[in-house]
Parts: sequence; structure tokens; C-alpha cells
Amino acid sequence: MSAPATTSAPATPDQGLKAGSLSTASIVFMVIAAAAPLTVIGGSLPIGMSIGNGPGYPAMYAVGAVILILFSVGLTTMSKFIAEPGAFYSYVETAFGRRMGMGTAYLALLTYTGIQFAVYGFLGAQLTTLFDPVVHIPWWIYSLVVAGVVGFLGYRNIELSSKALGILLIAEIAIVVLIDVVVVGKGGEEGLNIDPFLPDNMFSGSMGIGLMMAMAGFIGFEATTVFRSEAKDPDRTIPRATYIAVAVIGVFYTVSGWAIVQAWGTDNVLAEANSDPDNMIANTARNYLGQWSGPVVQVLLLTSLFACILSFHNVLTRYQHAISHKRGLPRAMRAVHLTHRSPHMSSFVQTATIMVLTVLCALVGMDPVTEIFTWFSGLATFTIVILMLLVSVAVTVWFRAHPEHQVTPWKRTIAPVLSFLGLGTALYFIVANFTMLFGSTTVAWVMAISAPVVFGLGMVFATFVPEFDDKVITRNMAKRM
Repeated sequence: MSAPATTSAPATPDQGLKAGSLSTASIVFMVIAAAAPLTVIGGSLPIGMSIGNGPGYPAMYAVGAVILILFSVGLTTMSKFIAEPGAFYSYVETAFGRRMGMGTAYLALLTYTGIQFAVYGFLGAQLTTLFDPVVHIPWWIYSLVVAGVVGFLGYRNIELSSKALGILLIAEIAIVVLIDVVVVGKGGEEGLNIDPFLPDNMFSGSMGIGLMMAMAGFIGFEATTVFRSEAKDPDRTIPRATYIAVAVIGVFYTVSGWAIVQAWGTDNVLAEANSDPDNMIANTARNYLGQWSGPVVQVLLLTSLFACILSFHNVLTRYQHAISHKRGLPRAMRAVHLTHRSPHMSSFVQTATIMVLTVLCALVGMDPVTEIFTWFSGLATFTIVILMLLVSVAVTVWFRAHPEHQVTPWKRTIAPVLSFLGLGTALYFIVANFTMLFGSTTVAWVMAISAPVVFGLGMVFATFVPEFDDKVITRNMAKRM
């Protein structure tokens, strides 16, 4: 068939998002912001070195980027034949049917809600630490305030969110690039070298955990396809934005990680990562840029976390909006604001979800960093890899069933199979280190079971709530008029 395999619900005044409002740059900004580059370099990098493969950890970002570039080949190629936004679930539904698709959709909601809530907890804790010398306010109060601000921006036109993300993203990338340039200019601590990419360092320590941590840093890049209905010339914009996002994130992480190793020296960087991981990037800035840069980095780390939350909020609201069109969520989430052309009801639901989770976790006394951030980000890492594995299989199966499409073997088979092997390896390492990832055998089992349970709920829901045929409904309504 030459027509798209699935189509979205017809655009009506109360359903249609604002088409053609997002350029390649706008989508790239939101996707890279979701990856939170400064948060990764300032927070995940030291931890990856500490529990992963030490000075060889930056090379894992390059490995992760290669795997995800391969994954993007099939993702963007098949996206041209799927008219509706919905990202992962649309691919799986197109290849395997509604039940598998709805299971994937529910699993995606769990993934993005998990990573977003994890960052809410971390940001709340950071704000408490920052303002504690002046006034003590519990972390969850800060998280609720941030949720309100994010909800307001999500309620408005998406262009407002993309502009806010663009400004914050440029600032956080600029400070890290400045650190990188000065470190290179001064020759680092021991002289510049390629030690992080040598086999002895790459395979040292726990390489599997290193790869797992590195893959977590890319969560959000795949969201480019969610914005298809709002993109300018989506057949060109979406593939371009996806490749640019993965390339920029991969190069940024790899080069910046290498620069941090150079700043402290191959022999000393692991000790610094172990002794003061929270302030490693700020200390690096102070050593090479001067004392003024420490507070700047700390403030930009907060804005990086905020940008990450806002970007995932935009992704989630559009996921919910798209799923509601498939009768997978309440009809109210299909509503689009008449003025802002945003999925405002979906935004409200997502904001309410985060607020309820925040209050519940506060009531039971959960720690925002060691429990909320660690557990929910670990869950998201686990489920995002499962989702990408499902999509890799879906791409291969669908193109084999539709040989009439003139697609090269590289795009329809080779790249998806290679990405499946790479992602499968990553999933093996994640499962093998589950207890270390969650810090508790009980929590590890609960998190592991939650993925198939949520997936199963989606399949059951799709079984008992079939999708409406929009064309039939439209035709019947016309007859009644």
C-alpha cells in the first residue's frame, strides 16, 4: 500500500493541534532539553564514573549514540508512513495491531511519567538545599510550585514552551562548552590524551553499568515523532530533528565527559567523582574559570532540571492527547484550547498526576533523591529500552509485510536489527544490575513487575474497548443531519 498505514482522527476545531508551528530547531531544542545536558554532565557523569567504568565512562556515551543512531534509521523511515503522532505506540500498533499498540502506549506513559517525576524530586531537593540557609521549605512544596509553573506553560501555546526551553538550553550548553574549551586550552591536569577511549579504561570496572547509565542520558531524544502533527513539513523536519538531536547529545556528552577527565587527570578523576559527585562540575568550573563560575553552574543546573521537566510535560500531554483519540484514555483529553491550540486538558491531567504523586510520596516520607529520583529514573531507563526494542522489531516486521515501499535494506532491516542487538545488550546489563540500580531487592522486583503489568493493562483495555471507526461515525452523523 502507498497510503499511510494508520491515520489520525480528523482535525476538528476542538481537536486539531496547531499545525506547522514547530521548526526543526524548535523540536531539537525541546528534545535536547528533555535530555538535560547539564544535569547529565553535572549529575550522572560523576555517578557513572563512580559505579561504572571510571575514566572510561565518557566512551559509553559514544557507544550509546551509535546504538541510537541505528535505532533512529528505522524510526524516522517508518514515520513517513504513519500520519498520526504517537511515537512508539503508533509503530507497534501499525505492525502488530491495537492490543500490542495500546500496551506500548501505556508503557510509554509509565516511562515518561517516571522520569519526569524523578526530576521533580531531584529539583525539589536542590531548591531546598539552595534556600535552606535563608528559610527551610520542604522539597515537596518546591516541587508543587514548579509543577504549577510547568502546567501553566503547558496550557499555553507550545511556541511559548519552545522559546523558554531554547533560552535555558543555550545557557546551560554555553557554560559547559566554555569549561571544555578552557580545559583544552590549559592542557588539562596531566596534558591532553585519549585515555577514556583506550580499551583498558573502557572495559575497566563495571562497563555494563556504565553503558546503562549512558543510555539513560539519552531518554527523550525519540520524542521528535510525537510533535509530527505540529511540525513544519514533517517528512523532512522529523528525521532531520531526530538525527541532529542524537548527534548533538552524543557529541556533547562524549566531548564534555572527556574534558572532565582531562580537567582532573586520568589517575585522579575517579577519586574526585567518589568524594564529591554533587559538586564535581561546579568545582571543575571554579578551577578553570574562576570562583564566579561555581554559583553560575549551580543556578544553570536548576534551570536544566526545569527545562527537562517542561520538555517531558509537553511530550506527555501530546502522548495522552494522541492516545485519547484511540479511546485509550478519557475523551476529555482530546480537547484543544481554542486560542492556544494546545492540549490543555491533557496538560491539566498531567500536572494533577504529578501533584498527587508528590503529595503521596511526601506523606509516606520518601527521600526525594535516594528514593524518588533513583527509583523512578531507574524504572524509566528499564522501560525505555524495552520500548525501543519493541519498535525495532515493529519496523522490521512492518517493512517485510509491505515490500511495495521502496526502502533500502539498510533502512528496513539492517539498521533496525543492529539496533535491536545493541539495545538487547543494554537491557541485559540493566537487568543484571537491577538490585544495584534500585538499591533494594524488593524495590527491584516491584519496578521490574510494573512494566509487564502496565503493558498488560493496556492490552486488556484495548480488548474490551475497541477503537471507533471515525469515518463511520462521521458518515452516520451526516445522515442524521
